[in-house]
Amino acid sequence: MTFQDIFKSSFLEKAVEFSLLDVFVAMALSFAVGLFIFVVYKKTFAGVMYSASFGVSLMAMTLVTTLIILAVTSNIVLSLGMVGALSIVRFRTAVKEPLDIAFLFWSISVGIVIGAGLLPLAVVGSLFIGIILMIFINKKSTDTPYIIILNIDNDKSEEDAVSLIRSKTKKALVKSKTVSRHGIELTVEVRLIDMSAKLINELLSVNGVNNATLVSYNGDYAA
Repeated sequence: MTFQDIFKSSFLEKAVEFSLLDVFVAMALSFAVGLFIFVVYKKTFAGVMYSASFGVSLMAMTLVTTLIILAVTSNIVLSLGMVGALSIVRFRTAVKEPLDIAFLFWSISVGIVIGAGLLPLAVVGSLFIGIILMIFINKKSTDTPYIIILNIDNDKSEEDAVSLIRSKTKKALVKSKTVSRHGIELTVEVRLIDMSAKLINELLSVNGVNNATLVSYNGDYAA
């Protein structure tokens, strides 16, 4: 063993062996696809409050995942250590929208595929997923559900109001009913005919109906 062998660095040898061109190509493509995911998320967002930071995190997650997979595929020993290290990571941020989970998995999957070197699969698969999401999420439904909230004096007024609602809507379903000493509060899910809100005006003409409110509803559809 010579003096030079003692100070020989395996770390520097790995750095020399690693292809910077491969890293640049993978990270550049990962950035492009991550940006595409960010744009699709922004265009298809249908929640209450849009979070720009979540959109940027999707792009960052694609880049980070690609970097990890590049490291893992270059060294088997490192891949085993990486699995153990990543297993202790825990995310505490609550996901508010169900579709956000799909975007998170999309970003991670693209990072894995690009890091593994399957570049055409990452591009074609992302384009296909993006088109499908754009078509189905942005599809406007003419059968929008609404909630009617009524403040009623007595049972007879309730029967008359419900009969009027059923005759003037495509579908009506009582969601909740609250009875107190001051009267009845009734919540009904409806499908309006021709998206006309004139029904609310007609409900006020029913004897015993003190107040009527129409609210757009984005929850589960009535069966």
